[in-house]
This record gives sequence, C-alpha cells and structure tokens, in this order.
Amino acid sequence: MTSPWHGRHLLSAPHRLAFFLAVVVLVGTSAWWALVQCDRVWGGVGLTYAVSPTLLHSVAMTFGFFPLLFAGFLFTAGPKWLGMHPLPAQRLLPPLCLQAVGWLGWLAGGHTEVEVALAGAGLALAGLLWVQVLFWGLIRRSVVPDQLHARIIGMAGVLGVAALVAMIASVTLDAQGLARQWVLTALWGFVVSTFVAVAHRMIPFFTASAVPMARTWRPNWLMGVMLMAVGMEILLIWLEWFGAGAGADVRVWMLSRGLLELAVGSVIVWLAFVWGMVQSLKIRLLAMLHIGFVWLGLSFLLAGLSQLLGFHAGTPVLGLGALHALTMGFLGSTMVAMVTRVSSGHSGRPLAADNLVWISFWVLQITVVLRMGAALPDAPGWALALVALMWLAAVLAWGGRMLGWYGRLRVDGQPG
Repeated sequence: MTSPWHGRHLLSAPHRLAFFLAVVVLVGTSAWWALVQCDRVWGGVGLTYAVSPTLLHSVAMTFGFFPLLFAGFLFTAGPKWLGMHPLPAQRLLPPLCLQAVGWLGWLAGGHTEVEVALAGAGLALAGLLWVQVLFWGLIRRSVVPDQLHARIIGMAGVLGVAALVAMIASVTLDAQGLARQWVLTALWGFVVSTFVAVAHRMIPFFTASAVPMARTWRPNWLMGVMLMAVGMEILLIWLEWFGAGAGADVRVWMLSRGLLELAVGSVIVWLAFVWGMVQSLKIRLLAMLHIGFVWLGLSFLLAGLSQLLGFHAGTPVLGLGALHALTMGFLGSTMVAMVTRVSSGHSGRPLAADNLVWISFWVLQITVVLRMGAALPDAPGWALALVALMWLAAVLAWGGRMLGWYGRLRVDGQPG
C-alpha cells in the first residue's frame, strides 16, 4: 500500500523536487504548444503574440525543463561521482522555483508584453546561475581524481548561462533571429553536451549491470569525439549565420556538411551497437535508454541526408525534421528513460518500465517519426497540431506517473 501524497516529501531528496518541477514545466509547456498549434489550424482562441511563437517554443523547450532535470540528476549522482555529501533539497528550492516560475512567466509574457517575457527569462537566468554556482562548489571541494564528466557538465552549464544572457539581450534589442542562434548554441553546447556526458558515463554502466557478458567500454576519447561533433554543429550554425554557403557556394557547402554529418551519425550508430543496443532490447527500461541514444546518431544521419538529397534544389529537404529527431528523439527519449530509472531506484521500486511508461515511450517514438514527416514540404497543415497533441499525451501519461511518485514516501521504507 502506498503512502498518501504530500508536498513535504518533495524536499526529502534533490531529485524529487527537481524532477517534480521539471515535469510540471514540461507538461505546461507541451500543453501551451498544443494550444498554439490547434489555434493556428482550427482557430477558436485567437492567440496574440508579443514574441514570436517559434522563439517562445524553442526557448522554453531548451532552457525550460531540461536544466531542472539536470539539477535532479546532478545533485543525486553528482555527489557520488565527486565523493561528496549530497546537498539537502532545501538548498535547491529557491533556484529551482525561480526557473520554473520564470519560464512559465516567459510563456505568459509572450502573449502580452515583451517586458513580462524578459522578466520571466531573467528570473530563470538567476535560478540557472545559482544552480551552476552550487554544482561548481561541489566540484571545487572534491578531491576525487576523476572529475572529467562532472567538469564537462559544469562547463556546459556555464555555456548555457552565457547563451541565455545573450538570448535575453537579443530579444531586448528586438533581434529575434539572433536570439534563435543563441538558443541553438545552448541546445547543442549546453543540453546535448550534458546528455552526451551522462550517456558516456551511464549507458555502459547500466548495460553491464543488467546484461550478462556486457562490458563497460567507454574510453574518454570516445566522449571527446562526440563533443567535437557537438562543437562542429555549433560552428556550422554560426558560419551559416554569417553567410557561409550562400549564393554560388551553396552546393559545395551542402555537400561538405552532409558528408560530415553522415560520418558522425555512422560512428554514433556503430557505438550504440557496441554498447549493447541489441542485447538491451529484452529489458524495457534499458531498451528505452539505448533507443534514445540511437536517435542521436539518426539525427546526424538525417541531417546529412537532408543536405545531400536537397543538393540540386539548393535547400535541405527535411527542414526541421533532423532537428526534431535530435530534440524529441534523442533528448526526449533519453529523458523519459533516465528519469524513470532514477525515480524508480530512488523510490524503492524495481528498475523496470511498467506498461504505462512503456506505452508512453512508444507513443513518443511514433510522434518523433510523424514530426519528421510534418517537416516535409507537402505535409498537411494539421500535421504539426497532431504531433503536438500526441507529444502532450505521451508526456502527460508518463509525467503523471512520475508526479505521483515524488510526493510519496519510498515503498521500501528507506529514507530519501
């Protein structure tokens, strides 16, 4: 018999509070975007905008719930990595609440006044900076020799703070195109880099602990290769902003970029198989983690194919399809897998995905494929609304299950 849900239990451990707020922001942001898409197609609400809805969406999906999820994971696993005592959840309460309230304010202000949206983003920035200071404090006090993963994640966080400052400044100056560049920089340099570092450390470990004969193979140079690929994407983003590949050089640019991305994607898909993807498919929760990682490789492959298939027309054929294979496929799937695993283990439950979580995960996979289809030039106008509604259904079902756990005592009677 489970205990009754109570808000005070959210302060029993850092992951409870951080994951709770992350899921609230995730569901709220997803419901908002579904409303935006439905209003665009069918009307009935008549939404008005002070900030471009595309920018509102990209900022909230990059800076909104992911940093909250990072806090939950890093202040749970991070102290173990660094040989430090974990911080009490009460110390994380102010900065995490600043972020959650700030990003909901950003969305609200996007429909009313730019100043309100910027005020919300400013609150979130203060919270994000506060969390980074706390995490770097753990790193500085640690005497553990191997701090590589923690420091990479810490540096990614610094880049995230800097990109958020630049995004806010760009919106303040009414340069929303430039603001989008900084969002993409944060997406790759902050969010994807953090996911890559966590994947490099945890996927081989989780696999070896669950699959007989699997070995923990994760040389540091391998993470270096993946981070170089991330850096390549940031460089390409800014080179295109400054005009690289424009005019007569567009086909040379597309060919070069396409071949590079195909090479990177092939290496990452190969790595997924080396890490035991096929063997993992027998174990639901582990399979979710591996499928999420495969999407990273597929996103590079799709980006490369988009460039090469659009070579004669001079424009990529998939539009934002490859980007959403990254964000919804890699980041979304890995988020569901990792949060479920951490939440199960730290609530005294078996490390397993029940039917609700498993079905939600596969609804998410179908949604990713549909989103790539919606990026094609001849896709119907209602396709994006359908994708937004399916994404909302998946995160609402999964998130509802997680929210029910965070406010209850562990089922095994242990503290935390």
